[in-house]
Amino acid sequence: MRFVIIGAGRVGLRTARVLREEGHDIVLVELDRDRVKRAREADFEVVEGDGSREEVLVDAGIEAADALGALTADLNVNFAACMIGKHFGCRTVLRVDEDYREEVYQKYAKEVDEIVYPERLGAIGAKNALLGGSIRAIADIAQHLQVILVTVTEASPMNGYSIEEVALPANARVLAFGKKDGPMGIPLSDDSLETGDRVAVLADFDVLNDVRQLLVGDEVVTTAGGA
Repeated sequence: MRFVIIGAGRVGLRTARVLREEGHDIVLVELDRDRVKRAREADFEVVEGDGSREEVLVDAGIEAADALGALTADLNVNFAACMIGKHFGCRTVLRVDEDYREEVYQKYAKEVDEIVYPERLGAIGAKNALLGGSIRAIADIAQHLQVILVTVTEASPMNGYSIEEVALPANARVLAFGKKDGPMGIPLSDDSLETGDRVAVLADFDVLNDVRQLLVGDEVVTTAGGA
């Protein structure tokens, strides 16, 4: 696939490297000359200019691109680039650096295909490293939902029960299930939970502790300190 990435800073350049390693074609758009130089030294194709201007994106090949990632630290530039990308039929990804009010978030979410929060993604990794153990956050969804991957412990109140018998809170859903050392898949109602099995759950932030207590047990909740 071919991607146009606006911004050759920390987020943009790392994203470009990952995509290139997977064999995709990347064009970076960057206004800052020092960043342009660094990106070119890393053997990236770079168009120097303002990513919020249509003529610059045309120079970057937006007409033939599959998707556009607007990953600068400037929300106005990112949003303008996404609108241009939409005009050319691209999938659009918008970077947002702050937790805006819900109504502002919804405004942007309606106009683009995906919103990413680099700080949140970094925070998830840091939290996982700090907590360790049987719970790992996978992703934040919107501003109040999170996907977590839970490993069933011997202390789990649900150890030995089937998926159908797991009574999660109203604002939580089982998304996937995997036996110990096996692949994750669509959960079946008669799948039984045993020590070492993994369960992916989508849950509202308000009920995360309830989900953890149900699937892992009191000991991990106390150790995690409500993080």
